[in-house]
Amino acid sequence: MYESLATQGREQVHSGLAGIDSSKLKKLRSNHLKECFNLIDEMRHKLEFVARIKGISFIDDAASRSALSTWYALETIEGQIAWITNGVPYTPQRAKDLKRLRTLVENKVKLIVCLGDSQLHLAVFGDLVHDIRSVSSMGEAVTKAFYSNIDNLKVLFSPAMENGVPYDEQGEQFKHEVNEL
Repeated sequence: MYESLATQGREQVHSGLAGIDSSKLKKLRSNHLKECFNLIDEMRHKLEFVARIKGISFIDDAASRSALSTWYALETIEGQIAWITNGVPYTPQRAKDLKRLRTLVENKVKLIVCLGDSQLHLAVFGDLVHDIRSVSSMGEAVTKAFYSNIDNLKVLFSPAMENGVPYDEQGEQFKHEVNEL
């Protein structure tokens, strides 16, 4: 059952869920289906809306630890994006992975804030995004994005790669810092 939901693609699952009356969901007799819908509700740190402050939306996508997952997040979000990501040292493989995001970054991302080293992002996106910053903490990252003076901004925390810190811990840090604004 889980596999059939997964192979439909996320967009199809979301469309299907939107069309189902919640009262009908409560009457489901199939325990397998009930479990699937419960799992969807429990997806934390995956395109999770955190807050809207002074017209700026903050979205926690800490569970996206690959370029492909971040691609989906960037594709999904409408408007201009300040992207908070993990900054890790440059390697040719990491650069190759991130290059898959170039078209989306060019069209949507106005600011990249790297938690740590920004050399990889400068190498891959420096010709597309003129504002790529390196910061040392999540608080600094959220503050830089919040005060960036970009209209209709969405602040997306989507790491795109592993940095040794558990995703749920980073996601909770992001939410905490947003709520401190």
